Amino acid sequence: MAETLKNKPRWAGLEYSTLQQCMRCGLCLSVCPTFTETRRERHGPRGRVALARSIADGKMPMSRAFAQEVYFCLGCLACMSACPAGVDYATIFEHARAEAEKSGLLDNPIRNAIRKTTVHWLFMDLRRLLFLGWLMRLYQRLGIQWLLRKSRIMMLMPKRLQELEAMTPKIPKKFSSRMIRVTTPAKGEKKARYRVAFLTGCAQDLIFSQINRDCVEVLAWNGCEVYSPKRQYCCGSLHAHNGETELARLLAIKQLQQFPPDKFDAIISNAGGCGSHMKHYHAFLKDDPHWAPKAKLWDAKVKDIHEWLEEIGYEPPPPNPKATKTKVTYHESCHLAHGQKVTRQPRSILHSIPNLELIELPESDWCCGSAGIYNIIQPVMANKLLERKINNILKTGASIVANGNSGCMLQLINGFKERNLPIRTVHPISLLAEAYRQRETR
Repeated sequence: MAETLKNKPRWAGLEYSTLQQCMRCGLCLSVCPTFTETRRERHGPRGRVALARSIADGKMPMSRAFAQEVYFCLGCLACMSACPAGVDYATIFEHARAEAEKSGLLDNPIRNAIRKTTVHWLFMDLRRLLFLGWLMRLYQRLGIQWLLRKSRIMMLMPKRLQELEAMTPKIPKKFSSRMIRVTTPAKGEKKARYRVAFLTGCAQDLIFSQINRDCVEVLAWNGCEVYSPKRQYCCGSLHAHNGETELARLLAIKQLQQFPPDKFDAIISNAGGCGSHMKHYHAFLKDDPHWAPKAKLWDAKVKDIHEWLEEIGYEPPPPNPKATKTKVTYHESCHLAHGQKVTRQPRSILHSIPNLELIELPESDWCCGSAGIYNIIQPVMANKLLERKINNILKTGASIVANGNSGCMLQLINGFKERNLPIRTVHPISLLAEAYRQRETR
């Protein structure tokens, strides 16, 4: 039986065998973005696991340097795809950040206030987030943003605040609840073959609500009755990845209450990071006798939308002789590729769309630097990774970049805007929805 760390309160609940899995072979180092940039052992997965094990063994105390290191990690999980020993780095990563928060070594008044406002308050009730989105929409539509950017007022602000303001996303005219019915029947004369739940997400709803609309339409076109209630909750990935395990557990329970997994054929996510987290609810609730069985079924029912469409056999759109050939490349969401192992399906869908020529992207699964809130808390490294990603995109000559995660999309949009590049960033399912609509208008 694996030795547990029940006598080591810093690492309570983590099986010691998880830390023992690493063979120190170093195969993870070549795929780790932070190690590749710095060439420092502690900035790679092998070094981070060794530090975590030393703390668990009592050979070194939990330190501020280690707490800072676990937040320097992107959490992209590329190391897990490369690891021959199957090290569960995702679990180590989440436990390390949780212990970093419990230690209080990173505490300061500004950081604490930001975390309380965002992680503990704003993202615990998405009505608050959408209200903020409504205010941001007014800020943009009334011309206040344009006025601030054109005036010299912004020049008086700290440089970092100027950079953050420049990253402000464009808020759409409508959020998902105004665009999607609670229950969308299978489209046309098709009989519903499946009943699925659809999660609209946090950032996805706030910034890319049209993607949610496209996904629901595509599901309906392919024989799915789609249930998507107007008031939804955060999936908890933001909380789990930022050391707030109890809040992540609470949000997992809210999802199970809102979407009982035995009532649906599948629970659909269209964001790589969210889907990766939601496929592991059982890990958060395994010690709860009431919720553990439901969470286990939930994990089996959660499907990324690309994965689900391939599984049920979606209908490819017919050729469009009038359309011109357009080059598209595909940037993989880290958690879709490495967390969910969904790599073939998005490419297959893109290949099926007439008049799109898919050009393979060099280092397609290399992180773009978004990584949740990484581009906010680690802007220097995030910008280096973004520059590397954009340079690879330019090599393809594509005018469209397809991607299945809202954070990545926003990161690329901002990068293209800064460079003044006329490259469109779009979800693969939106491209499929566009092809379906063209079929209906012909």
